[in-house]
Amino acid sequence: MKITLDSKSLLLGFLGAGIMFTAISFKNSQDQTGGRYRTEVNATNMVVILDSETGNYIIAPEMKDFGKVQWIKGEFYKTFNIAIDNAKESK
Repeated sequence: MKITLDSKSLLLGFLGAGIMFTAISFKNSQDQTGGRYRTEVNATNMVVILDSETGNYIIAPEMKDFGKVQWIKGEFYKTFNIAIDNAKESK
């Protein structure tokens, strides 16, 4: 059995393989962990929600009873620059 490849078949084979390789190698454009809001809950039930675009955050220090949470608002960059916890600011 004699196998011969002409240039048309060879070009079509490489084009098909290139298209398949390109189609398989595409990834999701959005990262699964990436989003505007980040949420953390630690072992003592403290909740922190951070807006990663503006740097604003809200904190719930302890969640003892459902519906009785005191949320504390703040700006990450302002709190970082003045090095004062906004929960302890004098009002």
